[in-house]
Amino acid sequence: MRLRIVLFFSIAILIAASAFAAAPDGIPRDLARQRAASVSDIRYRISFTIAAKTPTAIAHEELTFTLKSPQPLLLDYRDGALKNVLVNGAKMPAELDNGHINLPADKLHAGENKVVLDFASNVAPANKPLIRYEDKDDGTEYIYTLFVPMDASMAFPCFDQPDLKARFTLSVSAPAEWTVISNTNGHYVADDDQVATTTFDETRPISTYLFAFAAGHFKKIERKGLPNLYVRQSKYERALGEAQEVQETAQHGIEHLSEFFAQPFPFPKYDMVLIPGFAYGGMEHAGATFLREESVLFRTAPTHTDHIGRKLLVLHELTHQWFGDLTTMRWFDDLWLKEGFAQYMAYQTLATLEPNENIWKRFYESIKPAAYAIDSTKGTTPIYQDIPNLKDAKSAYGAIVYSKAPGVLKQLSFVVGEEHFRDGLRIYLKEHLYSNAEWSDLVNALERSSGQKLDRWSDMWIKHRGMPQVDVKWECDPSRGGKLVLTQTDVLGEGGIWPIGGFLSLFFGSERIELRYRLDGRQLEQDLPPRRGCPDYIFANERDYAYGRFLLDPHSRDYVLAHIGETHDLFERTLLFGSLWEGVRVADLAPRRYIEVAEKALPNETDESLTQSLVGRTTGALHRYVGDATRKQLVPALEDLAADKMQNSKDEGLRIIWFRGLRGAAESDAGRAKLKDLLAGKLTVPGVQLRQLDRWNIVTSLIALGDPDADAIFKAEQQRDKSGDGLKYAYVAEAARPDAANKKKYFDDFLHNAQRPEDWVDQSLGAFNYWNQSELTAPYLGPALDALPQIKRERKIFFLVAWLNAFIDGQRSAESDRQVYDFLDKTKPEEDLRLKILQSVDDLDRTVKIRQKFPE
Repeated sequence: MRLRIVLFFSIAILIAASAFAAAPDGIPRDLARQRAASVSDIRYRISFTIAAKTPTAIAHEELTFTLKSPQPLLLDYRDGALKNVLVNGAKMPAELDNGHINLPADKLHAGENKVVLDFASNVAPANKPLIRYEDKDDGTEYIYTLFVPMDASMAFPCFDQPDLKARFTLSVSAPAEWTVISNTNGHYVADDDQVATTTFDETRPISTYLFAFAAGHFKKIERKGLPNLYVRQSKYERALGEAQEVQETAQHGIEHLSEFFAQPFPFPKYDMVLIPGFAYGGMEHAGATFLREESVLFRTAPTHTDHIGRKLLVLHELTHQWFGDLTTMRWFDDLWLKEGFAQYMAYQTLATLEPNENIWKRFYESIKPAAYAIDSTKGTTPIYQDIPNLKDAKSAYGAIVYSKAPGVLKQLSFVVGEEHFRDGLRIYLKEHLYSNAEWSDLVNALERSSGQKLDRWSDMWIKHRGMPQVDVKWECDPSRGGKLVLTQTDVLGEGGIWPIGGFLSLFFGSERIELRYRLDGRQLEQDLPPRRGCPDYIFANERDYAYGRFLLDPHSRDYVLAHIGETHDLFERTLLFGSLWEGVRVADLAPRRYIEVAEKALPNETDESLTQSLVGRTTGALHRYVGDATRKQLVPALEDLAADKMQNSKDEGLRIIWFRGLRGAAESDAGRAKLKDLLAGKLTVPGVQLRQLDRWNIVTSLIALGDPDADAIFKAEQQRDKSGDGLKYAYVAEAARPDAANKKKYFDDFLHNAQRPEDWVDQSLGAFNYWNQSELTAPYLGPALDALPQIKRERKIFFLVAWLNAFIDGQRSAESDRQVYDFLDKTKPEEDLRLKILQSVDDLDRTVKIRQKFPE
C-alpha cells in the first residue's frame, strides 16, 4: 500500500513537471483534478490600488495553502503584468507561461506554503475582468469585477477552478469619495484627503468566480430589516422609487428559502449592487449580488409582467447563495446544478410568496419555448456537458441550463413528489456545506428522500441530449367508448426513450377529465373513460408537468383552431397556443393559419403575458415565415388592432403591450405615421408616459424601415436626450440605418474598438440585423462566423450566442442557410463553437423549410 502511495505522488509530480515543459492553454480538467487532490486550506489576502481613469490596478497578494507533498504547481494568471514573486521567501522570476506562474517543487514543501506577488491588472470598458464604466451624466466612474467562469485569473494570481474554494481578505485603496462593496462587511479608513482604504472581513470558503468587488460613486439605499441596495450616484433619486419592491422581494425570498432548504442564509450579509452596462441580468457573488441596472430601473414603461420578471431575477440570484455559493458544482460540466436550480427555485419561491400570480403558467411561457427551441436542434447538448477545459466553459451557458434544466426539475419534482424533492435538496445542501458537489450527489440525496431509484431517469434527462415528442392517437365510438395511444419519439432521431410523467386531459365541452400517466417505454395504450359521447379534443401535457414537444392530433388541432377563443382556463389556453406554435415551427401548421387564429383571439384576450406572447409570435411569423406579399396584406390589420388596443384596453399593462406590438409590427405608411405621432405627442397611450428607451426604440424602427423623416427625427431625439444612456441608444439606433457604408463602419467597430462597451455592441446586434435588411446584411454572415474564435476569447459568456443568433437569424434564404453549413464543413470549428452554430442555424433551417412548404 505504501509503495502505491509513493508511486501515485511520483506520477502526480511527473504530470505537473511535464505541464511546466509546456504550460497548458486554459485550465484542463486533468490539471484541475491534480491540484484539487494536492492543495487545500487556501487563503488569499489581496490589496488593490485603484485610481480614477487608470488603465491598470496595482495589486499585492499573499497566498497561503497547504500542500500534501513537495511538487511543482501551476498558479493561474493571464492578461496582467507580473512584477515580483516570492515562494516561501525565495525570490522567483516574475514570468508568465501561457497564462500560468510556475511554482517549482524545490521551493514548495508539504504543509503550509506562502506565495507573495506584486502585479498590475488591466482595467477597461470591455473584454477585461476589471471593467470601467464612465457615467456621462455626471462624470463619475465605476469599476467592478466579473470573473465567471475563469476570469478571476485575469485579475489576480489564483487557483482558478470552482472546487478549490478559499477564504479571501480584500482591501481596496481608491479615491476617498468612492464607495467599495465586496463579499463581506467593509471597514473604511481615510488615508488622507484624496485616498481611502476599505478592508473587508475574511470570507467564508468560496470559489474564485464568486469573489468580487465594485468601487465608485455608489450610494446606498437602506431600509430597516431589508438588504441594502447600491446604485450609481446619478440614478439615486430614481432608484428610491424602485428599491423597496426589490429589497422586499429579496428579504421575503431569504425567509422562504431559509425555511425551504432548512439552512439559514449562508453568508454574513447580503447586498445588491446595480451595475450600469452589466453584461448579464445578474451575478450571484457570495453576499454581494450584482444586478444589471437596466433590469431593475426600467428604461421602458413597465407592465405587471415586467415587475414579475424583476422579482424572478432577484430571486434567481438570491437562490444562488445556497445553490452555487454555499454548495458549488465541482466543475462547470455541472453548471446546471446552480443555474437550473436557481431558475426553478425562483419560480417556486414566487409561487409561494404570490399565489395569485399564476406563476407556473408564467414558468411555461418564459422557460419552455426557449428550452424546446434549443433541444430540437442538432447542436443541443445534454444538461450535463462535458467540458475538458475551463477556457471552453463559456459555451455551457445558454437555454439548456437556464431553460431545459428548470423544466426538467419541474418534471422531477412531479415524479418524486414535492415534499420528497424538498427533503432531497435539504440533504444535498447539508452534506456539502461550503464545499463542492456533483449531479450524482444530488441524485443520491433525492433517492434517499423519495425511496425511488433515479438512475435511468437521470441518465436520460441529465446525460442524454434532446427530448421526446409525445403524440396522441385515439379512436372513439360515441356509444361504445374508445382507446388512445401515447407514443414517444426522439425529435433528433437518435433513438432516445425517456421516462415521462404527466397528466393527459380529455375535453367534453366545458368538462375536463384528467388522467395521470407514466410513459416509460415507446408506447402506452389506455381505454378512454366510459361516458356518453367522445371528447372534443385531447391534450397530453395538462398543467405542464412533462417536458417535450406535445403536438395536437389532427382532430384535436382542428377543433382547437376553431374554438380556442372559447377556452376559459387561462393556463389551458396558453398551453394550446404553445402547441399550435410548435406546429408552425415543425411546418405542420401553416403560419398564415396561426396568424389568423391569433388575430381572431387577440381582441378578446385579457391576460397580459399571453397577449405579449401572441403578439410577438404573430409578428415573428409575419417577419420570418410568410412571403412579402402576404405580410404586406396582413400587416395593416395588425397595425390597426394594435393602435386600437393601445388606446382602448382597460388594463394599463395591455396598453403597453399593444404599444410595443405596434412598434414591432408597423411598416406601412399608416403604421409609421402612428409611430411618428407617438413621438410628437399627437397620439398617446392613455395613462402611460413613454420612457427614454420607448422613444429610442421607435426611432430605431423608423430608421430601419427607411422612413423619409427618420434622419430628422433621429437628430431631434439626440437634442432631446443628451444623457449617457441616450448616447448608447443613439448608437444602437444608427446601427439599423439601411446603408452599406454604415453597416461596414459598425461591423468594424464591433470587432476592433476595444473602448466600445460590450453592452453597446450587444444591444446593437438586433438593429444591425433588422428583420427587413437581410439582403443588406448577408455579406456580413461569413465574416461574423469567421470572427467566432475572437468573440469566444474576448467577450463575456452570453455574447457569442447573441452574436450568432443576430447574424444568422437576420437571414431568410436557402443560400444563407447553405453558407452556414459550408462554413462548418470547410473550417471544422472547435466542438463547442460547432454546436453553438448548429443551435443558431436551426431557426434558419426552419424558416427555409416553412417558406418552401407554405409559399404564401
